[in-house]
Amino acid sequence: MTAYNYITIVSMIVLTALILIQTRGASLGAGLGGGGEVNTVRRGSDKSLHQITIIIAFIFVASLILHVAA
Repeated sequence: MTAYNYITIVSMIVLTALILIQTRGASLGAGLGGGGEVNTVRRGSDKSLHQITIIIAFIFVASLILHVAA
């Protein structure tokens, strides 16, 4: 396996975990999309988690593009 494969697998697992961690409400139904609240401002750890998720998503997509191009 090449470094691209390892980067892709690790970033995929981390990205999946980060997406599942982010919830809009306190209940399980809200985490699965059933929350009726509208939260427009991210603050504190929620904002940091959102930014880290974007960075990991970029790394994941870049590793896929580099793997296909190689």
